[in-house]
Amino acid sequence: MRRIQALSLAAVSMLAPALAGCGEGGAASGATVSVYVAAPLCGEAQSALRKTGWNSGDLKIRLACFPPVEKQGEADLAAAGADARRATEDSTSVAYLEAPGPAADFGRTVVESANIAWIETRSAAAAMDRIVRALEGGSSSPRKAVLDEVG
Repeated sequence: MRRIQALSLAAVSMLAPALAGCGEGGAASGATVSVYVAAPLCGEAQSALRKTGWNSGDLKIRLACFPPVEKQGEADLAAAGADARRATEDSTSVAYLEAPGPAADFGRTVVESANIAWIETRSAAAAMDRIVRALEGGSSSPRKAVLDEVG
């Protein structure tokens, strides 16, 4: 039993510096932050971010695009919930972009409860501009900087 505890402690000790990078604790220079994007906004978000060179100041920005969760105006709530949970489980997550619609209402509380910026928008380009601007401020907590910008 002690060996398992020692191995667990060693694993956590090795991973802690990597995980502390972007959530509440702060970000190291050159760290990568993640923005999760619903399918209808993904192409526009990629185009907007391409203009910035996929970075903001010392931070690199990664987009994680989800497959569509709506068909003919009906949302697959299980898929929407899984997407929201995935964003909250990522310590590098700073924002979640969602288009207005049935899935938006379902995922919002999950994302916001993890102190991740929820941005419901029709314009991914405008949302990405706000996120990049927030990250350029040099805050030690990218997640908080984005929350403050969009809140």
